[in-house]
Amino acid sequence: MRDLLEKTLSRFEELEGQLVDPVILGDSAKLTAAIREHGSLNRLATKYRRFKELNVEIAEAREMVEGDDLDMRELAEGELPGLVEAREELWNELLTLTLGGADANRTRCVMEIRGGTGGDEAALFARDLYEMYKRHAEVKRWKIEILDHSATELGGFKEISLSIEGEGVYRELQYESGGHRVQRVPATETQGRIHTSAATVAVMPEPEDVEVNIKPDDYRLDKFCASGPGGQHVNKTESAVRLTHYETGIVVQCQDEKSQHKNIAKALRVLKARVYEVKREAEEKKRSEERKTLVGSGDRSQRIRTYNFPDNRVTDHRIGLTLYKLDQIIAGNLQPVTDALVDYDRQQLRDAFAVTE
Repeated sequence: MRDLLEKTLSRFEELEGQLVDPVILGDSAKLTAAIREHGSLNRLATKYRRFKELNVEIAEAREMVEGDDLDMRELAEGELPGLVEAREELWNELLTLTLGGADANRTRCVMEIRGGTGGDEAALFARDLYEMYKRHAEVKRWKIEILDHSATELGGFKEISLSIEGEGVYRELQYESGGHRVQRVPATETQGRIHTSAATVAVMPEPEDVEVNIKPDDYRLDKFCASGPGGQHVNKTESAVRLTHYETGIVVQCQDEKSQHKNIAKALRVLKARVYEVKREAEEKKRSEERKTLVGSGDRSQRIRTYNFPDNRVTDHRIGLTLYKLDQIIAGNLQPVTDALVDYDRQQLRDAFAVTE
């Protein structure tokens, strides 16, 4: 964790230099990228810089307490408790801001929701999850954009890809990656039986262009006519696109826009996020045991949560959390679940990393 904080501060200070560099100031693309990255690191870097300053002040105050100057000793004894308290409070904030590792403070992420086991009911559940995240984003004042979706005749989603942008967006939504299970009586059920179906959610940090540079030679572009539920054509022009990344084999398609160029642009955003995620997961495997204790590790094969409608119950299996507020949570009030997961992860980090000078 300290390595992450040091690297963040070092990069932040490097960017501070770039923002007054005439070469960077004369290149609008590089300047925009530098401003955006500087802004994303600002909160964490400035808090860690202040944390280091407090360490120095505490060390100096303790020297005065042990010194021979009675007036300075009295002054230091009066200041020391406040300095230590301020450092402890700042450390708690740093723990929260680093949940999610190097990507903790990303302000943009890509979310993919897919209907799983359960046919039409799973697709309807996928739509319910989308609506839940959409309302939650509205409450948080995050910007949400549909990149692509595949609807069913009953109004569900086979899959849907979203871009979500806002303060703390990845740090909070990272906990949604995994398998989501629903237990309820489907609208199509005539005998009142409870069915179980599932959907999967993947949340990936959206990288900057300078972090993942994908050139046209890196993928195959296929064009085709967009289609809707049941397979009927939405239009007769080849506006839909499919990108196949040669190195990783990742396939992304987009047909949401009538413009082929807009579909390519959206597909590239998803492709970059997926390629970055592959590289990020490879790095995760090299990390210390620290991350294995955290629930925000994004294992999509794991069943993380159950939504039981008859009991109005939501259970997050990772931390044993059960809330009888399903109606509120599915309506977009996801904060109680997120707060519990953040608190758990923060305590795990606190146990692993004590405040040290």
